[in-house]
Amino acid sequence: MRRFLVLAITALSVVAPSSAAVASAGDTLLPFPSNRFTVPDRSSPTGLRVHFTADELPANVAGVHIDPTEWNRQDGFSPGTPILVHAPGLSPGDVAPVTDIGRSLAPASPILLIDTRTWQRTPYWAEFDAHATTDPLLIIRPAVALHEATRYLVVVRGTPRATPTRLRADLRRTGVHDAYLAWDFTVASERGLTGRMLRMRDDAFARLGRQAPAFTVTQVTDYTAEQDARIARQVRGTVAVPSYLTGAGDPGSRLNYRSTGADALPAATGQTLQADFVCNLPRSASAATPAHLSLYGHGLLGSPTEINAGNVKDMSQTYDFMFCATSWIGLAAADVPYVASVWTDLSRFPSVPDRLQQSFLNFLYLGRVMTGRGGFASSPAFQDAQGRGLLDRAGGMHYDGNSQGGINGGALAAIAQDWTRSVLGVPAMNYSTLLQRSVDFAPFQQLMDRSYPGKDDQQVILALLQMLWDRGEADGYAQHLTRDPLPGTPPHQVLMHVAFGDHQVSPAAAQVEARTIGARIHEPALAPGWTDEVVPYWGIRPIPHYPYHGSAFVVWNSGLAFAPPPTNLAPAGPQYGTDPHEFPRAQPEAQQQKAAFLLTGKVIDVCGGGPCP
Repeated sequence: MRRFLVLAITALSVVAPSSAAVASAGDTLLPFPSNRFTVPDRSSPTGLRVHFTADELPANVAGVHIDPTEWNRQDGFSPGTPILVHAPGLSPGDVAPVTDIGRSLAPASPILLIDTRTWQRTPYWAEFDAHATTDPLLIIRPAVALHEATRYLVVVRGTPRATPTRLRADLRRTGVHDAYLAWDFTVASERGLTGRMLRMRDDAFARLGRQAPAFTVTQVTDYTAEQDARIARQVRGTVAVPSYLTGAGDPGSRLNYRSTGADALPAATGQTLQADFVCNLPRSASAATPAHLSLYGHGLLGSPTEINAGNVKDMSQTYDFMFCATSWIGLAAADVPYVASVWTDLSRFPSVPDRLQQSFLNFLYLGRVMTGRGGFASSPAFQDAQGRGLLDRAGGMHYDGNSQGGINGGALAAIAQDWTRSVLGVPAMNYSTLLQRSVDFAPFQQLMDRSYPGKDDQQVILALLQMLWDRGEADGYAQHLTRDPLPGTPPHQVLMHVAFGDHQVSPAAAQVEARTIGARIHEPALAPGWTDEVVPYWGIRPIPHYPYHGSAFVVWNSGLAFAPPPTNLAPAGPQYGTDPHEFPRAQPEAQQQKAAFLLTGKVIDVCGGGPCP
């Protein structure tokens, strides 16, 4: 996959920087986010509407500014937004690092992040942009998702200077008298974050009624035991899903809106997308022991054939699961050229979260055809030679995903109506935190360096992208994943399996998700001496007893990786050891824990009371 990325990026025609300097967005957008970039809107739940002008947003080296149209649909900023500011009076030693989040709540902390509904302080960590060589931006990252439709006050302490009149009462209420800088911003509402996806889900399933979606089997491959000791049959085909995308729904397509209004919701086009699927029936499945049913979410820019990986086959055969997968369109293998092109012209980015939302619907439809009457169970492809069914429809549906399948899987679980238990393997949320901490982002960073070379611009860009990415990943849905479920949705349990020292998906961002959803951690998470965190896994409460009924966070330590950089850098280089990204899913104990959780809802201790493994 990485070779494919390099080839796609090399093939791009990247505009070389001109001699004329392009103005930095830092000149106009900092500090970010800010209610300076909103206007009143009584029709929105927050009473505000984001309002950027094109000349305020970053421009590429050709002088083309990002088109603000899609951002101006938002009624606030991301619940996981990085908070960006120049703070010349502070140094790295002054601020609470990712290894000591508790310091952010200390009385003398130089930075305050305050929820103005409760006037309580919110934990965070702060870091200076490690990609900048001079005057780096201070990046403040919330350690838990910020509450929807809520105004937050940011205070940077130091030598006092003039404070905006409308914030003076806020500062008096906090008791802060030494504000060097203070500003506020408002987080987007539940409707602003999830309303598009819920409209698509509810509309599509209302059209479907009680029937299973139409599907077509295109290929059935039976394997002998010599050919495959674990998988007896692979079935490929397509599921017919209503399209909410323009045109044919290909890379670059956008959600289809009935109007241009900021509150417009996606509408079905009347066209049908044929969502691909691949299913593996284990050799253990029979009419007497029909296979348990689970969707599988593939990794970054991958494909449904990831279910052919050895670890997935092992779990399938050992625990009698039929895994079925479809593509995360928007971030699947077919999207690689388009995704690469986005980093040369970020006005193209809205297609990515738009297509991801369609992919959520594709997964939901695949889940329904796996369990619904008239679905897969009615097809000879899922029956034995005597016409007897091989699928355990009565046992319900489940979800298991890894990497991108863990990141997107958190959003998918939050909107799922046909299942309530999901395993999120090597997961996290918030791409604005994840990207520069991942070795996978290196080729895209090269593209951004060529097209948007300003380091302040790059951090603003990541914050801007998160505002839209929230619609298509867990950051926009996590507050409704395990509690306060979204309308028409049951509450869910999730089991998070995290790889210590992961080179591809930041464990720090996984911890933010765990705090947000209230997951409990298996302790001891690590043996002594492995982590440099002052309070390891700060803010995540331990699992009180086993078996545990609830959502859980389990750290798997390969013993071959070391703590990642405490900044926005990827753990690239031999000093960080061997990438453990695929380690958890390959462990028999992890697969045992996953199977028990999916089938019973119980989290069991598979590590003998010690760290895993």
